[in-house]
Amino acid sequence: MTLVQLKHFVALAEAGSFSKAAVRVFLTQPALSRSIQALEDEWGARLFDRIGRRIELTPYARDMLPRARRLLSDAQDLQSTGRELNSAEAGALRIGLGSGPGAMLMVPLLLTMAREHPQMHLDIARSGTDLLVQALRERRLDALVVDSRSLRPSSDLQAEFHHEMRGAYMVRRGHPLAKRMAGGRSVTFQELAPYPMASTPLSDEVARIMVERYGPQANPSECVTLRCEEISSLVDVVEHSDAVLVAIRQAAPQLVELRMQPALQATARFGLVTLAQRTEHPALAVVRRVMQERLRDPPLPGS
Repeated sequence: MTLVQLKHFVALAEAGSFSKAAVRVFLTQPALSRSIQALEDEWGARLFDRIGRRIELTPYARDMLPRARRLLSDAQDLQSTGRELNSAEAGALRIGLGSGPGAMLMVPLLLTMAREHPQMHLDIARSGTDLLVQALRERRLDALVVDSRSLRPSSDLQAEFHHEMRGAYMVRRGHPLAKRMAGGRSVTFQELAPYPMASTPLSDEVARIMVERYGPQANPSECVTLRCEEISSLVDVVEHSDAVLVAIRQAAPQLVELRMQPALQATARFGLVTLAQRTEHPALAVVRRVMQERLRDPPLPGS
């Protein structure tokens, strides 16, 4: 039994004659007759009594007709849903965001979907890279946006990294260290040391750069006293205290970036990660566009 045969059955039942039904389904009468005969053979029952030029539904066919119509309607709905999903207008997108991308992308992604794709169900997960990758492999997420330095290379992952953003030390406006920069003065790491330091978990590569620039005292395992995955929470703490935040500059544009001597020169490379050999979700085109718009560095201090 095929959907085409069901269409022929319903068309014949509604038209009441082979000639009219054949025109409706764009077949010759012999071809339509063969299709109905094949369906009768498969079901093991006659569907129509032929009375001269007229046909009438058998009792069996009267019982089967509503079911056939429901199947055809469900198939049409399924086809429509498939088209909508393929055009990113409906369905569900499940995306995981690392701490840095989450601070910059979560609200813009939610707003974009609400304004441009109101039928799309967007689920955002925030966590560390290892947990997000596990969820991706278990098919609980469709894609991730993370820092390449926190991602362990693997043949089952497909990664595109296009957005490099600089890290910075940042403080609230009016912070004693911000005042010391008056007149173009830079700040040394020794001057940071007395203050609490806040950060998300940093990669080994970033830790290495910090130690190279400022010595063993700058190792995040030693100097970071406030650590969590949510940059927004750390930013809130820094805005209301004398703590120093080390993070991607764009994650906290409201804070004052410290001019360091020497300069930090540490970056994050953000990108999209999916499973290799897996069909991509159509709505990821929207995610890429928001990434392109939002993952941009602000000007350097004094520029």
